[in-house]
Amino acid sequence: MKLASYKDGSRDGQLIVVSRDLSTAHYATGIATRLQQVLDDWNFLSPQLEELSQSLNHGKTRHHFAFDPKQCAAPLPRACQWADGSAFINHVELVRKARGAEVPESFYADPLMYQGASDDFLGPCDDIVVPSEEFGIDFEAEVAVITGDVGMGTPADEALEGIRLVLLANDVSLRNLIPAELAKGFGFFQSKPATAFSPVAVTPDELGGAWQGGRVHLKLESAWNGKRVGLCDAGPEMTFHFGQLIAHICKTRNVRAGSIVGSGTVSNKDWSHGYSCIAEKRAIETIEDGAPKTEFMRFGDTVRIEMKGADGASLFGAIDQKVSPLVR
Repeated sequence: MKLASYKDGSRDGQLIVVSRDLSTAHYATGIATRLQQVLDDWNFLSPQLEELSQSLNHGKTRHHFAFDPKQCAAPLPRACQWADGSAFINHVELVRKARGAEVPESFYADPLMYQGASDDFLGPCDDIVVPSEEFGIDFEAEVAVITGDVGMGTPADEALEGIRLVLLANDVSLRNLIPAELAKGFGFFQSKPATAFSPVAVTPDELGGAWQGGRVHLKLESAWNGKRVGLCDAGPEMTFHFGQLIAHICKTRNVRAGSIVGSGTVSNKDWSHGYSCIAEKRAIETIEDGAPKTEFMRFGDTVRIEMKGADGASLFGAIDQKVSPLVR
């Protein structure tokens, strides 16, 4: 099934069930009013939502309406936790090679991860609001999952069972703020503003055979100012699958229902697939030509992130955003 949260003036939105082709939707009010309720009581509420989903997909609902992604908040507008990995080691290799640094051997066995802000997510069509272009505005196209409860010490294969929903993310980065923050030795903070998510989150079964071993074996498309810049395969080159990423969090703590875990920038060794963030393009330019040429995003720029199934239909809907200045 496919789930979304419509903006209704509240912090958590109104839960809706969306048809498989993203054309129609139905309020889930009789079952649950918001997604976190469902995640907290998944075994009881999700079968009821699945039944509504089946009715919607077969045209048997009376009160459905046309689905509009522009009315969507993030599927989970605020979350218990947003933990973003860097599961595509090729991305790490490129960025470090561009600055003449080696990749530590431990990076291939122990995932990189940071904990981002989860109190203020962006909807798929919300503007990316930034105080200054000088901050180095960059998009990052990613795959993410939303979990149920996963206990401390859960191994990776069992952690996969804790995945409830899959979605896309734009993990916006302010690149020019990152070096000074990392130099402090405490990690990202101001350089990671609000993250945006796809209109809908889907249960893994909606992905069919593309969902294999905790990875989504489909291409993730990124378009910058209307021009496609990336068509990267999100499956085979994901070094750490989502079960491993969740298990990494679980090493010392419980993961609670409603936690969101990101894959990090989707990246391929074959550069002809393009890029899922500008920093990677700049790294490639530095490796090839000695210096980056591509500038970061400016006010008025747009970014669109989408993933399509084997039939060419959009699976999650598109993240479609514009960069705007902060107005106080």
